[in-house]
Amino acid sequence: MNSIAIKMINRMSMVALSLLGFFLCAANVAAMDNFKSLEQPNILFILVDDLRTELPVYGKDHIVAPNIDRLAKESVVFQNAYVNVPVCGASRASMMTGIRPTESRFVGYQARIDEDAPNAIPLFSLLKDNGYFTQSIGKVMHFPDDSKDGWSVATWHPRLALARGKGTGHRNYQLEENIRLFKKNRKGPAYESADVPDNAYYDGQITDYAIEALEQFKNAEQPFFLTVGFLKPHLPFNAPKRYWDLYDPAKLALSDNPFLAKGLPKQANHNWGEMRKYVGVPKSPELMPDELALKLMHGYYAGVSYIDAQVGKVMDALRTKGLDKNTIVVFAGDHGFFLGEHGFWAKHSPFDLATHTPLMVKLPGNKVRGNTDGLVEFVDIYSTLVDLLGIEPPAQLQGSSFAALLHDLQAPGKQAVYPRWQKGEVIKTEKYAMTEWYGNKGGVQARMLYDHSNDRAENNNLANDPAHKKTVDALHQKLKTMMENR
Repeated sequence: MNSIAIKMINRMSMVALSLLGFFLCAANVAAMDNFKSLEQPNILFILVDDLRTELPVYGKDHIVAPNIDRLAKESVVFQNAYVNVPVCGASRASMMTGIRPTESRFVGYQARIDEDAPNAIPLFSLLKDNGYFTQSIGKVMHFPDDSKDGWSVATWHPRLALARGKGTGHRNYQLEENIRLFKKNRKGPAYESADVPDNAYYDGQITDYAIEALEQFKNAEQPFFLTVGFLKPHLPFNAPKRYWDLYDPAKLALSDNPFLAKGLPKQANHNWGEMRKYVGVPKSPELMPDELALKLMHGYYAGVSYIDAQVGKVMDALRTKGLDKNTIVVFAGDHGFFLGEHGFWAKHSPFDLATHTPLMVKLPGNKVRGNTDGLVEFVDIYSTLVDLLGIEPPAQLQGSSFAALLHDLQAPGKQAVYPRWQKGEVIKTEKYAMTEWYGNKGGVQARMLYDHSNDRAENNNLANDPAHKKTVDALHQKLKTMMENR
C-alpha cells in the first residue's frame, strides 16, 4: 500500500473517531438536557445498614437480590464508592453534611451533626429551606432527633412507636425463647429465623410507612426528599424464615482468607467486640467456630434478601404512583462488614471490606445506565445532589460533585478517596490503598499498603517493601495534604 493511501486511511480513521466522540458527547449533553428539562425533581434516598458489595451487580451471583438488581439496571452503579468512616453514626453524619471526619469529628457510632458540626447545614435542612418536604423514615441519622429542625415532620422509627420497656430494642427478636433470653440478661443470639410476615420485624414496618408516605406525595405540589433507612443486614442477623430458605446451607462457603494479612501491623488487628456481645459467640481471643460462621453468613445473606424485598416494595410503590418519572433515587450502604475475612466479624476497620460499599443513582429520564469504575466517596453525595438540583452549595462542603459520571460512565472519577478509622488514615487510589496510623505527636507509627490491581482482598502488606518506597512516599504526601485541608 502506497504512502498516499495510508495517509488517506489514517485521515478517515481520525474523522471517524472525531465523529464518534462528537456523537458520544452529544448523547451525554442530551441526557443532561433531558434531566434538566424536568420540573424540580423529588429525591428518594434508600440507606441500608452494614451492606457489603456482595450483590449480583457487584459480581456476586450467589446473593438473591432481584429487586436491587432491577434498580441497578435503571441506574448508574458505582463500582468504587467508599464511605469516609466505617461506622453508622459517623458515616451518616459525614454524608449528610458533606464534611470529612477527623480524629475529633464524626468519630463513632454515636456521632451527631448538631454536636460535632453545630454550624453545618445538613442536606435535608438545605432542601427544606429550598422548598422541599423532607421526611426521615427508619434509621437515617443514628439519633432520630439529630438536627431535627431540618425535617418537615418528626422522624418515624418503629422502635419509637413502642411503649418504653416493651420489645427488645434494636435486636427486635420475634421468637419467644429469644425474647425471654434477652429480658433475662439483656443479651440474645446473633441471628434469628422466625416464620413471620415481613412487617413483624422493623424493616417491614419501615416499608409500610414509606409506602404510605409515597401515597401522600402522589398529589402533592411540593417536591419531596424522602429518606428510608433500613436496619438489616445489621446485627443481629434476624430475618423472616422465607429469606433464610432462599439459601441452601450445604452450598455456603467460608471465607477463603480467614487469616491475618501478611505483615499486618498490630494497629490493624480487630477483636470484633460488637459480635462478641451476642450469646453463643466465643469470647476474645477465641476464633469463630466454622459451624457458627456458616450460620452467621446464612443469616447475613437472609438479611440482604429481606431488605431486597423491601426495596422492591418501595420502588414498586414509587412506580405505580407515577412518581418515578420525576424522582432521583439514591441507593447506598453506610459501610461494609467482614464475614470472616482476616478472621474479622465486624466493620470498624480501615480495610477495603469495611469502607467499600454499594452506591447507585437513578436519574429520571436518564438513558445513561450501567457500571462506572470512577472513584467516588460518600462526602461527594451532598455536592452531587445540589449540583443536579441547581441549588447554591453551602461553604462547608468538602466533597465534589460526581454528576459527570451520571452522564458519562467513562468520565474520570477522583484520583483518590479518603476513608479513616480512629487513628488510621486511608488514601485509596485506582491501584493502591494505604493506611497510616498516627501517634499523638503526629508521627506515622504504622502503615499498610495493598496493590488492588492484584490483591483486592488485601492479604499482602507491601508498606515495608523497599520496592514500593516511592509509592509510599507519594501517597503519604497526598494524604498529609488532604489532612491539612479538611
